[in-house]
Amino acid sequence: MTIQSSPMGDYQTNCYIITINNYDIIIDPGMNATSWVLKNIKNPIAILNTHGHFDHVWSNQELKEKLNIPIYCPKDDCFMLSDDPFSQGTPKSQADIKVDHDAKIDLNGIKIIFHYFPGHTPGCSAISIQDSLFSGDFIFKGSIGRVDFPYSNPSDMKKSINKVLKWKNNFTIYPGHGTSTTLKKELNSLKSWLNYI
Repeated sequence: MTIQSSPMGDYQTNCYIITINNYDIIIDPGMNATSWVLKNIKNPIAILNTHGHFDHVWSNQELKEKLNIPIYCPKDDCFMLSDDPFSQGTPKSQADIKVDHDAKIDLNGIKIIFHYFPGHTPGCSAISIQDSLFSGDFIFKGSIGRVDFPYSNPSDMKKSINKVLKWKNNFTIYPGHGTSTTLKKELNSLKSWLNYI
């Protein structure tokens, strides 16, 4: 597996391209992501959204039209793709597959899990592929996603943190913003955040 990434737009939202067995998967194509994605893919098969915030889904529709590939989005955030709830002028898109909580997906033999971690948004998820976790805006290096936005829920975030703290296996974490880390390195930070939410 190879992982390419580039920060996009004013919010420096990480867009990822994961390549396995000559298949490319795009995760969170944010603002102005299209040209970078097109330069770095050969055989794309899907667009995956960790959640519905505009800075993670901005280029969904443009890439879908150019590449003729489906969009997967957590079902509880699909409304954000078309409703533009933050009035950012986000290009409208629509999920082809509304992903259930903790759903396991097989894309051309590539095993993917959408781990359900609500709090930052109603459907916020972290996507695992092999030993990598694309955490969106759930976990960052030394921090977590904000819970003071419309549709955020601090109580849900606490439950999500407690859920991930029970995991026994380590993951390399590739967040929606900032640099990579590991779950093991973030355990103390996650525990401390429980006292501040």
